[in-house]
Amino acid sequence: MFTKPVYIEKTAASFERTTDGCQLREPDYKLLIPNATLRRRMSRMVRMGVATGLQCIGETAVPVDAILTATGLGCLADTEKFMNTILEHNEELLTPTAFIQSTFNTIGAQIALLTGNHSYNTTYVHRAFSLESALLDAALLLQEGEASSVLVGAVDEMTPALEAILGRLGFWKKAKPGEGAAFFLLSGNPSSECMAELRDIELFSGSFTQEEIGKRMEAFLLRNGATDASVVLPDEYKRYCGEFPTAMSFALWYACTRMQEAGSLGSVLLYNSFLDNHSFLLIKKG
Repeated sequence: MFTKPVYIEKTAASFERTTDGCQLREPDYKLLIPNATLRRRMSRMVRMGVATGLQCIGETAVPVDAILTATGLGCLADTEKFMNTILEHNEELLTPTAFIQSTFNTIGAQIALLTGNHSYNTTYVHRAFSLESALLDAALLLQEGEASSVLVGAVDEMTPALEAILGRLGFWKKAKPGEGAAFFLLSGNPSSECMAELRDIELFSGSFTQEEIGKRMEAFLLRNGATDASVVLPDEYKRYCGEFPTAMSFALWYACTRMQEAGSLGSVLLYNSFLDNHSFLLIKKG
């Protein structure tokens, strides 16, 4: 349980299921990134992440004191492109663009450059725990008075190569391949338009039975005095967004959106599981 409340003020998302072409949310890149030259230089994942982050910030009057981005696997398409160029050109006459765009902190850096933000900026690459790690960092910044407003986002993409490799390993038996971006504007003091309060986060790794996970979940809710919380399991949201390391971002975005629309919705426990990495995330109506 956090020592001080952390509030989710705004959120924006862009998600796409690559296997069946299910478009869930895709921002208008021309409106959010009007510079056509800059837009063309960005890879699809970078465009998706930067546009979603800018959409979340919007025209907020509160300055963003920190930008925290999260990704499980980073800009795979640019990484693959650069590696293929190395092979095709025998490590000669290489253009650095794909390499520069493949670095994990590209999205957070681009958002900072476009908004003129010189504050704390970092990227978490902790696979399934990437978003949760960024949220924990944001909570610490807000609770310790180091920041009053923090932008937190998660972005991951699916490439044909990754889909094929994980498919051969039998990874898509429970969920379809997915990808997407979601950003959240967090604060320590709620506004009149606050969407939800972030109550607590728990991370744990290992192979557990459903009964063992259920007991940990009960203990987590009891510790937070939220035994009446609605529980959202991975199967319930991954059928919409698909499977990827930061799929929890879709669950959080969807839960916040529903809380804003349905006034009767109280506390919600989000549970995510990815390659034996498990996380609980508790939110309640703001």
